Amino acid sequence: MTFAQKAFNIFEEATNAYHITDNVDAPSPNPYERGSVDAVLFDKNWVDAVQWHLEDIIRDPEIDPVEALALKRRIDRSNQVRTDMVEEIDTYFRSLYGGVKPLADATINTESPAWALDRLSILALKIYHMRAEVERDDADAAHRDRCAARLAVLDEQRSDLISAIDALLNDIEAGRKYMKVYRQMKMYNDPATNPVLYGAKK
Repeated sequence: MTFAQKAFNIFEEATNAYHITDNVDAPSPNPYERGSVDAVLFDKNWVDAVQWHLEDIIRDPEIDPVEALALKRRIDRSNQVRTDMVEEIDTYFRSLYGGVKPLADATINTESPAWALDRLSILALKIYHMRAEVERDDADAAHRDRCAARLAVLDEQRSDLISAIDALLNDIEAGRKYMKVYRQMKMYNDPATNPVLYGAKK
C-alpha cells in the first residue's frame, strides 16, 4: 500500500471514530503508537473533524454572541494546532529523505507533501459528509441526486490526490524534486507581531 493511500485510510478511520460520539469535546481515541507518523495522521484528521463541526456550530443563526466569540477563539487555536501538525509531518519527510541528494535539475513543488496530505484529510471529511447527504431519509430525491453527483467528483478527487501525493514522494525519493519546510509564521496569533495584541497605534 502506498503512503498516501495508507494516510487516507487513517483519515477515514479517524473521521469514522469522531462520528461515533459526534462530540467536539470528545478525546481522540488514537490507536497508534505515540510518536509515530500514523498517530500524527490520526490526530491531524481528528482535529480537522472537530474544527469542521465547530464551523457548523458557529454558523447557527440563533447562536449566542458570547458563545460565538468563544467558538471563534477556539477555531483560531485549532487552526494553529493544524498548522503545527502539518509542519510536524513535513519534518518527518525531511528526515525520511534527508539523505537523498537532489539531481542537478531537481525542482521544488508548489506545496509540500504534508500540505497535500492536509487537503487529503479535509477531503476524507467532505466525502463522509457528502455521503451522509446522499443517504438522508428526510431529503428529497433532487437533493440526494445532486449530492450523489458531488460525491462522485469528490471520489475522483481522492483518487487523483492520492496519485499526485505518491508521485511527489517518489520524485523526492529519486531526487527529481526537493522539499523545504517553511514555517507558516502566522502573525495574528503572535502577541509580538499582531498590533492589536501588542498595543501598537494605527
